[in-house]
Amino acid sequence: MAGYTFRMRQSVPASTNAPARYTITELAREFGLTARAIRFYEEAGLLAPLREGRQRVYSQRDRTRLKLTQRGKRLGLSLAEIRELVLMYESPRDTKPQLRRYLDVLGAHRRDIELRLAELQTTLDEIGAYEAEARTLLARHDAAA
Repeated sequence: MAGYTFRMRQSVPASTNAPARYTITELAREFGLTARAIRFYEEAGLLAPLREGRQRVYSQRDRTRLKLTQRGKRLGLSLAEIRELVLMYESPRDTKPQLRRYLDVLGAHRRDIELRLAELQTTLDEIGAYEAEARTLLARHDAAA
């Protein structure tokens, strides 16, 4: 949500440099999600909030994971792929195996999108041909009338 500023809840004064803490409502508002969606990501193992009584308390780590999850969703990745990439993000990212795996996931996803795009273009081309044929027939009917 562009331009939206949210407040961080903290259990101690901000001057002590306490880690950022967020409620489910704050994260939902920031990311344009429902609380139910955030709980779903929690059940999927992507978020791990602390509990204070019955209230969930999300850390900066959870916020970052949610941001990465949303990015993965926009790319059309599965939850399993998102989880793998989130775990990769939290470990040193400059290792060769991780970078190769990251490129593999992105490459496979790119190929899938390119295939779907080609299929959509074929469908659009067919629709264009049907439209042209219908216009030609309509023009003939208009000319005959």
